Amino acid sequence: MEHPELRFGAGLADVPEKWPVSASETVHSTGRVISVRRDTIEPPDGDTFVRDIVVHPGAVGVVALDERNRMLLVRQYRHPVGYRLLEPPAGLLDVQGEQYQLGGERELWEETGTKAADWRILVDAFTSPGMTTEAIRIFLARDLSPADETYTRLHEEADMETVWAPLVEVVGAVLAGHLQNPFIIMGALAAWTALNGPGFESLRPADSPWPAKDL
Repeated sequence: MEHPELRFGAGLADVPEKWPVSASETVHSTGRVISVRRDTIEPPDGDTFVRDIVVHPGAVGVVALDERNRMLLVRQYRHPVGYRLLEPPAGLLDVQGEQYQLGGERELWEETGTKAADWRILVDAFTSPGMTTEAIRIFLARDLSPADETYTRLHEEADMETVWAPLVEVVGAVLAGHLQNPFIIMGALAAWTALNGPGFESLRPADSPWPAKDL
């Protein structure tokens, strides 16, 4: 069987599409981050089906690299999976109307006490498109310096450890299965690809559109 071949700039892209929804209801709301919506979907072939969808505000993460291409990481306890994970600074888009880069700047400051002068976009992704609306954007931040103020962290963030790790070592640990957070996996691999390919200057500007969130 022959399959069509797609190329960058010639069909190698996701295509927005919305099938009609004949009924929709919120079946569970936590009042905190997420809710669960039940949609009755009418596909083109007419075979109606029902899906439960976790509605999520989205999130941003930051691959912060110093002049030696070391990655700034935090080690944070994640209760749902029962791990203390190494992660880049990241957090929810839970401030109404906040620009995405400002969300990244806020998370970098809150979690590591750091600011950056050079911001670009590494990658946009859906974390689990079969079950949730969650979309994430991972920024590359460089030209780092200490922030002027500190942030008081609470709950699982209260005892976070901040560490440096060479990007090449992070990539090796990802491929060896030692690191499992999606932000660190996607962010480190994307940063390594850009660094050893077209270069960081080729990355999208930090204020580029984000169709998954802007629609």
